Parts: sequence; structure tokens; C-alpha cells
Amino acid sequence: MKGRVMTVLRADHAVDRFRRVRAESERLTAGLTAEDMGGQAFPEASPAKWHLAHTTWFFDEFLVGGEAVFDPAFRTLFNSYYDSVGARPPQAARGGLTRPGLEVVMQYRRWLDRLVPDLAGRPGAVGVLAAGCAHEQQHQELLLTDILALFAGNPLEPAALAVEPAAPPLPAEGWTEHGGGVAEIGASGDGFAFDNEGPRHAVLLAPFRLAARPVTAGQWQAFMADCGYERPELWQSDGWDAVRALGWQAPQYWRPECSPNGGGAWTMMTLAGRRPVDADEPVRHVSWYEADAFARWAGARLPTEEEWEAAAPGGAGAVWEWTGSAHRPYPGWRRPEGAMGEYNGKFMAGRMVLRGGSLATPAGGATRTTRNFWWPAARWQFTGLRLAAAP
Repeated sequence: MKGRVMTVLRADHAVDRFRRVRAESERLTAGLTAEDMGGQAFPEASPAKWHLAHTTWFFDEFLVGGEAVFDPAFRTLFNSYYDSVGARPPQAARGGLTRPGLEVVMQYRRWLDRLVPDLAGRPGAVGVLAAGCAHEQQHQELLLTDILALFAGNPLEPAALAVEPAAPPLPAEGWTEHGGGVAEIGASGDGFAFDNEGPRHAVLLAPFRLAARPVTAGQWQAFMADCGYERPELWQSDGWDAVRALGWQAPQYWRPECSPNGGGAWTMMTLAGRRPVDADEPVRHVSWYEADAFARWAGARLPTEEEWEAAAPGGAGAVWEWTGSAHRPYPGWRRPEGAMGEYNGKFMAGRMVLRGGSLATPAGGATRTTRNFWWPAARWQFTGLRLAAAP
């Protein structure tokens, strides 16, 4: 009886969290029009409507599993990259999915939400619900970054949110000294973690210093003033190619503004609209290539993800922080069986690891061991950097 009571309690807790997460997705889109929610800023982004449908598809596919069917076409339409599940439209074509309309997508969400409480007590359901909620939280952040990219490309530059999400206050400038030695890295097994966060393992670290806070916009402006975007010796070859091909001169969404007195300043597009750049806030929307070049200019480097985990403060910050580490499996990692093995396992080449979380990360959506990863040229996420150096 005790085991049964504990199972029910865990299921009830999982359902409560499911409801909160699902409600938050809809809160984030409450100020958007149907037209906003169908727009796709560029091929790697996705429409808000698609995010709402795909996060529903995840629970539908991995929890409902065909026991009930809302629309058989949705299994293909809202599959993201799970090739073992079946066919899917190209990501670049998601903005062309004008049907089903937003009203039908919301009906799909309601249908799924009614099914989940009755399924939560089944064996394995609590684990699927935990993964599904973490997955939907990831898409909440993607939804915000994708709508920001869409609105930044609109001449009206509308605001997605009435108020920009608050970032935690920055600590004083300085360095944290770490003596090196053996450190335990990775998820411990207590609570939910994504498969790429484990297994926990020991690493040997040389002594190093880690900056007490992320690089600020003011520091980035000094890099720009010193012709940082014009000096090939600072850049990786692929990064220098990107600078020239894409015309990078500043972080994404920055724009120079002229004033009547002949001076100038930079503004940036945010979720709450365009505003002046604050020199004291962490710089954001910079690629790994830019972060690596800045670190070289500053006489420092990017930390490895092991150094970051051993010495950086935990919890979400203002920006995801680029590390010098490629997204590769930890020693002893085994790809999960079935379609869930595609969640992280098929992205362990060509991407760099970020740590920490950002102002767009939902509460509890990132921990000290969370391994985010993006292509080194990606800039539309809330990405910044923290410096490391020899002691």
C-alpha cells in the first residue's frame, strides 16, 4: 500500500507540474496575434504556433502512444527531428504550414491536456511527463528567441512582451581562483536530468581563473572600438569567413543611432522592443566565433565546460555562456533506446556547449549540469560568455 501511495503522489505531482508548464506556454503567447504565431523568421527558427503544436506532439507520441488519436496527420506535421518515428516536413517549411490553423492547434492542446491525468499513473509515465515538461520548457525559451528574431525583422519592431524578463544582478568584477585537481562532473542522478548530462565522472583540472561575471556590453564596445571585427588574427578561419560573408560588426540586434548633437549610441532589439544598450549588462546574441575572438583579444580564453561546472555560480543567469568545449558524449554515455535516443545523441558533432541558462530560460529549466549546445555561428539565442585564464 505504501508503494502505491507514493506512486500516486508522484503522479499527482507530475500532473501538477505538467499543468503549470502547459499554462506558461500559453501565457507567453497571449499577446501575439494569429499572424505573429504563424511567422518564421529564418529556416532554423520555428513559428510560435508550431512550438505549441510540437510540444503537444511530444506528449502525444511518447505518453499517449496511439491509444487515442486527435488527427493522424499531426504525427508527421509536428514531428521535429525524430526520424525513427517517421516522416516530417523540413524545418525551413514550418512557416508554410498555414493549416491547421491556430484554433485547431489549441484544440489539440486541450485534447491532450484532458488525457494526461488519466495516463499519469501508468508505469513509466512519470518519467515521460518529466522529460516532456523539460522539453516544453526548452521550447518556451525557443519560442521567445524565435519571436524576437521575427519581430526584429519587422520594420515596426513590435514588443513580444510588455516587460523584458529580469536578469539577476551582476556580481562585482573580478576572478575566482580554482586550484585544479580532480572534480566530479555531470548529473548525480538526483532529480531529472537530460541523458547528455551523464554519467557523472571524474576529470582532472589544471589550476585556472574564472571571471566572476559574464562579459558586459561595455566591454564588447571596447572590443568593437579596437577594430575587433576587422582583425583576422583574432578569429578562427570559419569565424572570419562568417564575419566577411554576413557583415558582422556588432552583436545581433544592435544598431547604431545618431543623435542631433552629432554623437551616437547603440540600441538593441529586445522582447520588450528596442532600447539603448546598457554598458553594464551582459552582452548577448553573440556567436561562439565572436566569443572566442573576444577572449583572444582580451588575453584570455573560453572556459571548458568542466571548468565552468566546477567554478561558475549555479542557476540561470542573464545569458547562456559559450564554453570552449564541443558537444560530445561523456565517458560511458550510452544512447537511450528508441526515438528518445535522438533527443541529444544525434547532435554530438559540429556544436559547441553553453552553460548556465538565460533570462529567457524558465525557472528550473537549467541547472549547473545542463549542457545546451548550438552551432558556433548561431547568434539569435541569448548567448554570451565568461572568460577563463591561467592563474
